[in-house]
Amino acid sequence: MGGSKWMKARIALGLKLNSCLYVPRTVEESQPLPPPRPSGAESLSPADHRVQMPTTPTPSSSGLRLPKQSSKSSKKICAICLGTMKPGHGHAIFTAECSHSFHFHCIASNVKHGRQSCPVCRAKWKEVPFQSPDKSHVGDRINNVPWPQDESLTRLVRRIPSPRMDNNRNVSSMFHAVEPDVFDDDDEICGDFPRGTTNRTFSKHTDDNRFTGAVEVKTYPEVSAVVKSKSYDDFSVLIHLKAPTATTMQHSETDRAGSRAPVDLVTMLDVSGSMAGTKLALLKRAMGFVIQNLGPSDRLSVIAFSSTARRLFPLRRMNHTGKHEALQAVNSLSSNGGTNIADGLRKGAKVMSERKSKNPVSSIILLSDGQDTYTTTSPTGGNARSDQQSLLPASMHRNNASGLHIPVHAFGFGSDHDAVSMHSISETSGGTFSFIEVEDVIQDAFAQCIGGLLSVVVQELRVEIECVDPMLQLTSIKSGSYKNILASHKRKGTIEVGDLYAEEERDFLVTTDIPATQSSSDEMPLIKVKCVYKHPISKNLVTLDSANEVTIQRPVVAGSVVVSIEVDKQRNRLQSAEAMAEARSAAEEGDLASAVAILENCRKQLSESASARAGDRLCIALDAELREMQERMSNRQTYETSGRAYVLSGLSSHSWQRATARGDSTDSWSVVHAYQTPSMVDMVNLSQTMILGNPSPRPTIRPTRSFPARQQHPS
Repeated sequence: MGGSKWMKARIALGLKLNSCLYVPRTVEESQPLPPPRPSGAESLSPADHRVQMPTTPTPSSSGLRLPKQSSKSSKKICAICLGTMKPGHGHAIFTAECSHSFHFHCIASNVKHGRQSCPVCRAKWKEVPFQSPDKSHVGDRINNVPWPQDESLTRLVRRIPSPRMDNNRNVSSMFHAVEPDVFDDDDEICGDFPRGTTNRTFSKHTDDNRFTGAVEVKTYPEVSAVVKSKSYDDFSVLIHLKAPTATTMQHSETDRAGSRAPVDLVTMLDVSGSMAGTKLALLKRAMGFVIQNLGPSDRLSVIAFSSTARRLFPLRRMNHTGKHEALQAVNSLSSNGGTNIADGLRKGAKVMSERKSKNPVSSIILLSDGQDTYTTTSPTGGNARSDQQSLLPASMHRNNASGLHIPVHAFGFGSDHDAVSMHSISETSGGTFSFIEVEDVIQDAFAQCIGGLLSVVVQELRVEIECVDPMLQLTSIKSGSYKNILASHKRKGTIEVGDLYAEEERDFLVTTDIPATQSSSDEMPLIKVKCVYKHPISKNLVTLDSANEVTIQRPVVAGSVVVSIEVDKQRNRLQSAEAMAEARSAAEEGDLASAVAILENCRKQLSESASARAGDRLCIALDAELREMQERMSNRQTYETSGRAYVLSGLSSHSWQRATARGDSTDSWSVVHAYQTPSMVDMVNLSQTMILGNPSPRPTIRPTRSFPARQQHPS
């Protein structure tokens, strides 16, 4: 078929020239797709050129975007003959797994000539149509339409793939095998990680070649001095933590995987009917990127859910064979049915709880574009629904006694997903909630997430705070969503931080009341800070318990006082997060005007702060974020379609101090980059340049640091 005819087809289907997924070519013009740009991961099949990334649509250099009317148009016109497709007109209609439809005789002719993939998106089919004189078989994918007397009846044949695989695995039956009662069929983990646990004590500046370094701890008092004759209520002390740098990357994938903690990852993917077409194609491409960037020591299991959930395969090591199987399983996905998020979560919890071995890092990624139609009852996304947490099994709750402690990183896809439930799932489990507003950002969002998961350098981090001066008591510990405990005598407190990614930062504000004093000393010790955590690979316990005592001057006469910019901007962050939560509450009650006013007042206070006047980048990002939220609360429709999800994703990011995807936050020109780590940035940059066919490099992303390079007045 000539190119000019395909141009007519593209126009008839409503596909813009700069946004078409793929233009089929003639046999003479047809050439294999070039492989993806190397990502540092091992080749999926160095010996077999047929094994590539999932056979999903190839994006153009301008990005993969379809007009909203394209899906509707494509159902009315056959992309092969350009004729209309209407039931009752004497032509059978074939709808493929990729959701594209054709006249049956047109697509059967294509198959007869050896083509076994979709002419529109080039997805490989497991079921291919052909015409047959045998009238006893009618394909179950053919629409029920009147048949002319002289037309041959048709049927479908399932095409069994025959890739070169491990002799112990039957790949063709793997995707449809009956699930075992107990999910203890996971691959064995690599056995070269130490099992013993020892205790090690570090000073503030200690480093050990067997580690990636110690957690950096800095403390900042609100002001440097308080005169003896005066008291100071709610005096703030900032505790700043920064995780060590990841070990320098080696040359081979095996070396790289050995330098970090391997991961057990379960991805739970919504394949309901609303995911048909471009959404499912982009999801497959994003999963292909995830699979490619996992190492041979990492393990992956994929769960697909619609009306029910099914495990495509157990936890498999992502070596050559595992990646091959995973790509085939993901490519086998088709969309249909409703949305049963709860069943998907139950199955994900079952995979994690019943595995016979565990990698040091475990996590779940959940993606959905709709609302659970089986468990929840309310059609709205308001905060009045009481059964949000019923979607998440009790064993996966963050503070549950089961000890599972596996965060669910939830991704709300598009404008119809249930942002409230997805945020509740992530918050309750200890994960983050991201809002994927634009379809073609899904791969970047996944890339940012796994960029963090593949760089865990600290686990089970606990911060212990103790008052030094006998006259002091702790009045509050501001730690966001991290659990904190204040002792009954209020002289000690703890913060349960958990895992940290490489170079990830955490900031906590502790307050105390400083009394007037008649002491002869010109100094007053306030608090001391101790950190205890586990190294994820060696399992050694590391303790940092010296050189972190905070003191201030207590002069008789007031002199020059140094105000901490670091404390000021962290107050701004907390104040902004509180304003976001307050504005959301007002918006849910229908008072959008008050919601916008709350955010405006916060912006005004932010602009008057010392750190904002100093041009702090975090303050600039906070102001931009607040302004964006105001725009998304301008009217009820905007708030319902995108505002609620955007605000909840922002609240998730600030409460955990961890990067989430929202709006344009993965784009290089966005200012909303708070909490991104270098590993996340590197992975997103890789995603944005690794476009199949013709890579289209984008400007490099630079993370917004919560602390600039020039630090002021550390104690």
